[in-house]
Amino acid sequence: MTIETALRVRSEAVLRSWSTLDWTSAFSAVIYPALGVATLVVALVLGFALESIHLHWWYAPLAILTTAAAVFVCNMGIGPLHRIWQHRAGHLSTPVQVLVAINCIIAMQGKLKDWVNYHAQHHRHADEPGDPHNPSEGKFWAWIGWILWRDKEDMDRPMARWLARFKVVEWADRNHLWLSAVVHLVAPALVYGLFFLLGWPLVLAAILHACAVIGRALQFHATTLGVNVFGHMNTPRWFAYTLALLTGGEALHGHHHDFPRSALNLPRKGIWNRIVDYNGTALLVLSKLRLARDLVIAPQFEPVPADVNPR
Repeated sequence: MTIETALRVRSEAVLRSWSTLDWTSAFSAVIYPALGVATLVVALVLGFALESIHLHWWYAPLAILTTAAAVFVCNMGIGPLHRIWQHRAGHLSTPVQVLVAINCIIAMQGKLKDWVNYHAQHHRHADEPGDPHNPSEGKFWAWIGWILWRDKEDMDRPMARWLARFKVVEWADRNHLWLSAVVHLVAPALVYGLFFLLGWPLVLAAILHACAVIGRALQFHATTLGVNVFGHMNTPRWFAYTLALLTGGEALHGHHHDFPRSALNLPRKGIWNRIVDYNGTALLVLSKLRLARDLVIAPQFEPVPADVNPR
C-alpha cells in the first residue's frame, strides 16, 4: 500500500470480501464471544431442563464476579499497553511487564506490535483519511470493520524500534500463538479437570468459563466501539463513564489527543476519578510499590499546589 493509498479513505482502500476476511480477528471479535453466549445459554437450559443438573442461587453472583474480573484483567493488559508501551507515560518493572503481556494475550486484541502500529497511525491521522478506524467512514468500519479486513502491508509492518527495546514485548509477540493456546485452551481445560477431580459441578465450570469469555468480549467491544467510535463523539456524561468502567478509563477520550502521554485520564484527586480511571489508578499503585516509575501525568490532572505566599 503506497503513501497515497494510506491517506485515502481506509475503508475503501482495503479490499473487503470473504476471501480477504481475517479469520483470526473474526474469531476474537465475533465467533469466540458467540461461543461464550451459546455455552452460557446451553448450561442454563440444561440446568433448568434436567433433574440431574442443579442450579443454585449463588451461581449468579459468582457469574457476575467472573465477568467483572475478566473485564478487569483485560484492562490490566490493554491499559498499560496503551499508556506505557504505546505513549511512554512511564516505565514498568520486568515482572509487571510479563503480567501485562499475559493480560494482553487474554484480551485477544492481536499482537502487541500491530496494536501499537495501528494506534500510531490513528494518532497521526485522527479522524482523517489515513486513520485505520476513522468513525466518519462509518460506525461499523470504525467498530470492527477495520479489524475484520486487514491490509497485508499493515500486518507486515515491523515492530517500532522503541517498542522492540522491551524484551518482554518481543518475547510475547514471538510466542503469541502458543501463549494464546495456553491461556485460552490449556488453562480452561485444567480448570474443568480440577472441577471434575474435586467433584464440583461441571455446569458451574461451564457457566464461569462462559462468563469469562463474555467479560473479555465486553472489554474488547467497549474498547473498539466505545473508544474508536463513541470516544470521538459528544456523548452524555453517564454514557461516557459507563464505557470508562468497561475500559478502565480508556474511553475517557476528551483530553487524550491533547496530551496522549499522560498516565491518567482523569484528575489524580477524587475517589470517583480513581474508580472510573482504574487503569491509571493501577499505575499509581504500582508506582507506590516501586514497580513502576517516572509516570508522566498531564498538568490538568495534577492537584494545584497551594499558594505558599498568599496575598
